[in-house]
Amino acid sequence: MNNIKLLIPAAGQGTRLGLNYPKTLLDINGQSILSRIINIFNKYDSCPTIIVSKKGKNLINSHLKNLSLSAELIVQNLPLGMGDSISHFKYSKFFETTDNLMVIWGDIPFIQINTIDQIVKSHILNKNDFTFPTRYVENPYTKVIRDKNNLVIDIQETRENTNSSISKGEREIGFFIFKNKIILDTLNENLDGKISELTKEHGFLYLIKHLFKKGFKVQGLPIATSDDIISINSKIDLEKIKVKK
Repeated sequence: MNNIKLLIPAAGQGTRLGLNYPKTLLDINGQSILSRIINIFNKYDSCPTIIVSKKGKNLINSHLKNLSLSAELIVQNLPLGMGDSISHFKYSKFFETTDNLMVIWGDIPFIQINTIDQIVKSHILNKNDFTFPTRYVENPYTKVIRDKNNLVIDIQETRENTNSSISKGEREIGFFIFKNKIILDTLNENLDGKISELTKEHGFLYLIKHLFKKGFKVQGLPIATSDDIISINSKIDLEKIKVKK
């Protein structure tokens, strides 16, 4: 399958949810977010790589063993940001043999297999360097920026722009597939926007504008469903979730 691997950044502790365990282990209708993700991506990767915290490693490992799920666990010693978390894939035993790396945030429980399939198909057929689904929403957390030719030239985090008053726009959903070594090499570069002014952490979405400037092929497909974009970041998010089949 073009040597595709799945990476799940799951080092978050869920403090905003009042949890004393990794957020990705949160039970939603009898199933953890992590197990949902692993199961739906199984056709592409039966042993994904999960980035974990030192505190959460044993809990996640025990959870996976109880469910007879396989995964490679890599520890992120310090919470230095999503870009740093993804860059830890360089320590994976699968790094050298991986052509395309899929990344999904560890708090997205309801992503649909059809969305995944469409993104992977487009990425491979169009020989993209970076591909991701999008959706037009009210009050987007991130905003996809396109040029007059409809090419993706940037993704902006609205929280980074205090002057932003975006009421509606196109956002990414927290799922991406990209050329492994191109992106990990770029993450290692000292580029503008690498360190967030707000959080002081190593970001990830800043890469898009640099990939575009470097001439790499980036594609955002507006195919994400309302279920795809559900993420669990606060107690309010939890309250909004209805029973899913």
